[in-house]
Amino acid sequence: MSERSTDTHRAIVNSAYVLLRWRGYTRVGLNDIAAGAQVTKRTLYYHFASKDDLLAAVLELEDELAFIAFQTFAGDLGGTAEEIIDGLFRELGEWSGKPGWAGSGFTRLAMEMADLPGHPARRIAHRHKERLEQCLCDKLMNALPSLPRSHGREIMLLIEGAMLMVLLHGDRAYANAAADAARRLLSSVPDPVVDARDNVSPIDGATA
Repeated sequence: MSERSTDTHRAIVNSAYVLLRWRGYTRVGLNDIAAGAQVTKRTLYYHFASKDDLLAAVLELEDELAFIAFQTFAGDLGGTAEEIIDGLFRELGEWSGKPGWAGSGFTRLAMEMADLPGHPARRIAHRHKERLEQCLCDKLMNALPSLPRSHGREIMLLIEGAMLMVLLHGDRAYANAAADAARRLLSSVPDPVVDARDNVSPIDGATA
């Protein structure tokens, strides 16, 4: 592919990325995307055989950008598992307060295509959420090794639920409510250091 063709390909993907993210798959046509990229519809079809192929390319790009951003954000979170939770939901509250916030693009798309389980967009969205969940679980379990991986999944569920409720009601207090629920979940995890001390004999200091 020539440099000019590569630039055109990128312009089409970027145009589709912006339009599909903010307006949704069904509300955006190929004419809109071509106009945004300043190319003809014929040129668009030269690069992408169908709207579905273009959507897959957009989601691959969005997956990579979003995952890099999440890794960077997760890398900035430190301290105890509770401090990580505090930072995570505080960021969610701030992010959801930005003008034009529309929640997770991958979640919205999966809902929009609920009746198309075999669609490539559903597969990419599944992979994206799976990667985020893995990253979050690893981060929390590094801070609290006794944390069951199932708890990490439940915290991911709280994040997704909070985004949906904030989007529906326009009330960022749902992020705080989800954070409280996540802290309660963490408080149910035994501290291995405390447990070991509980088993120390007062007579000779040996563990039982």
